[in-house]
Amino acid sequence: MPGVSARSLSLEERRQLAVNLTRVLALYRSILDAYIIEFFTDNLWDTLPCSWQKALDGLEPPELASQLLGMPGEGEEVRYRSVWPLTLLALKSTAYALTFTRMPSFQTPSEFLENPSQSSRLTAPFRKHVRPKKQHEIRRLGELVKKLSNLTGCTQVVDVGSGQGHLSRFMSLGLGLMVKSIEGDQRLVERAQRLDQELLQALEKKRSLQVVPRGPYHCPHHVVRWVDPTALCEELLLPLEEPQQGGDTRLLLTGLHACGDLSVALLRHFCCCPEVAALASVGCCYMKLSEPGGYPLSQWVAGLPGFELPYRLREGACHALEDYAERLQKAGPGLRTHCYRATLETVIRHACPELRRPGVQGIPRVHELKIEEYVQQGLQRVGLDPQLPLNLAALQAYQAQENRVVAFFSLALLLAPLVETLILLDRLLYLQEQGFHAELLPIFSPELSPRNLVLVATKMPLGQAFSTLETEDG
Repeated sequence: MPGVSARSLSLEERRQLAVNLTRVLALYRSILDAYIIEFFTDNLWDTLPCSWQKALDGLEPPELASQLLGMPGEGEEVRYRSVWPLTLLALKSTAYALTFTRMPSFQTPSEFLENPSQSSRLTAPFRKHVRPKKQHEIRRLGELVKKLSNLTGCTQVVDVGSGQGHLSRFMSLGLGLMVKSIEGDQRLVERAQRLDQELLQALEKKRSLQVVPRGPYHCPHHVVRWVDPTALCEELLLPLEEPQQGGDTRLLLTGLHACGDLSVALLRHFCCCPEVAALASVGCCYMKLSEPGGYPLSQWVAGLPGFELPYRLREGACHALEDYAERLQKAGPGLRTHCYRATLETVIRHACPELRRPGVQGIPRVHELKIEEYVQQGLQRVGLDPQLPLNLAALQAYQAQENRVVAFFSLALLLAPLVETLILLDRLLYLQEQGFHAELLPIFSPELSPRNLVLVATKMPLGQAFSTLETEDG
């Protein structure tokens, strides 16, 4: 998907982008704020302009991927069945123009060309227990952190929200960095320590075979600690080693998909603590941001009319746009799930009007079920009688509108990256208001990792050095 590079924008241009984003999001908030499960109960299709309905009605999923989302299949020529209204074309162009680009410096991750399940850029010990997505992420972010550490003279990396420690292990045992890992879940820390020892044994075996160079190995230092987003964490700032005489402890904070307020906590530690010289953070789970506190952070965005981002908008910003476009191209039966769930909601509301948007989990192989079978199983899962009499003709009429449901959901997905852009732009502006240097770089393949933008900040001007952080994937 096209977009704008944060690195190409001046401070004033970033501020103007925030103004434009809040205006556009306010204009189309009804689409973003809608719940697709209420497509029929709230008659969402009729909330669209009649000209949009005419242009989108009847489009097959692959046509939605290419014409609306701008992601045609390989070798596909985009052809419109009819002349689209200028307002819909303007929305599409605006969504492209105001979104931070998610395309990294490489087209496809070359590390998976030989084997889609094993990164060729990681040795076998670092791939064990790690899925391809995470292999790609720890390698790319680890290499960026290594470069940033060298540029800023950091003596220690702190991996916050480290989970099972895959990134920490690669940075310490693979890249030679001194790493402290902080994770609030004791079970994950114990698992990380077991994997550390397993990896050490594998590396020692390779060293005995002279497969890897000799030298000391430094395991990550694991700490069980929840990081409070509203207060500074002293443990996070403690050095692993006393600095050499006359030297200072310089910390680099990183977090791979630091969830919700945790990514905000990293920003605040960076701004408030002189020991922290650099930051490399990939956020996620925007719907878990506190209100207020997690957003907005910058004075500029907080002063704009329409800056508010309710839960539904922030949740939508976490959807995988590229993954959904691929599903549209394949036009598989799994696309009917939203239509089935929206149909179930009509039955639930009829049977129990006070029960709205209940969670429906655990219905396996939805695409193989008839709509009445899905509704019966769904009723049981929300505590209603699965043998309620059903109007089969009405259910089938809803099912016939499957493409409309998919089209409306695709519209919301087209707008969702604007929300993520505003959240991340707010963080950039917040750091700049504090007098620091901040950039936003796409470092992961968006097909593998939807949240692929890393926020990089330093307390010293790096100028053109920021460009060296965008490592090639060759």
